[in-house]
Amino acid sequence: MRQLLPLPSDVDPVAAYLAAPRPAPAGRPWVTVGMVSSLDGATAVGGRSGALGGEPDRTVFRAVRAIADVVLVGAGTVRAEGYGPVRLSEATLAARVEAGRSADPPRLAIVSASLDLDLRRAADGPVRPLVLTTEDAPERRRAALAELAEVRSHGSGRVDLAAALGDVGADGARVVVCEGGPALNAALAEADLVDEWCLTLAPAVVGGDSRRVVDGAPELGGAGQRLELVSLLEEDGVLLGRWLRRR
Repeated sequence: MRQLLPLPSDVDPVAAYLAAPRPAPAGRPWVTVGMVSSLDGATAVGGRSGALGGEPDRTVFRAVRAIADVVLVGAGTVRAEGYGPVRLSEATLAARVEAGRSADPPRLAIVSASLDLDLRRAADGPVRPLVLTTEDAPERRRAALAELAEVRSHGSGRVDLAAALGDVGADGARVVVCEGGPALNAALAEADLVDEWCLTLAPAVVGGDSRRVVDGAPELGGAGQRLELVSLLEEDGVLLGRWLRRR
């Protein structure tokens, strides 16, 4: 894959993403959001994101997952995308170990206030998934999901993401990668919990009424959260950027 910034070169995305420093803020892990968007802002075609970025996006998707201790995802995305457990190739796991990271694959953590989930596929892996919910979530659904996943409660009415991330960090997670959807991204942005945005820009205009990368958050004030572009990759016209928050 071709790197355009910071210096033109050919790069291995997995090695490049693993090498980047991600110091955990006080009280929680580093949070990276990874998403794909068309030129006109669509995040899905036919309800799914897989058709947008092609093989370049899939390559960087795997690279972003390689940095994660926990992969965070909203319940709607789990349902729409048919999520299974997070799996990494042997080569990626080896690269993680070489970079000083865990040899275990990342843990899947699902945010859901209603607990309207079917976790049979997501639970079919070596690492037990985690469900982050509210204290007033339906007890019957909580009991049913507890047979397949660890269920933890944070907040009432809506999941307290800051508390949930602090809890995950207390388990030893250093990096959490959020894979959406747009509503979860919005909740993280509103709570000022995102440190890094990894966005694939697909060279396509798709129309339709797909949601934006961040959808549902109030305006963040001024010009919004200010970010710095730290790397930009390109392949087959697909642009893959990394932006860090300015501290």
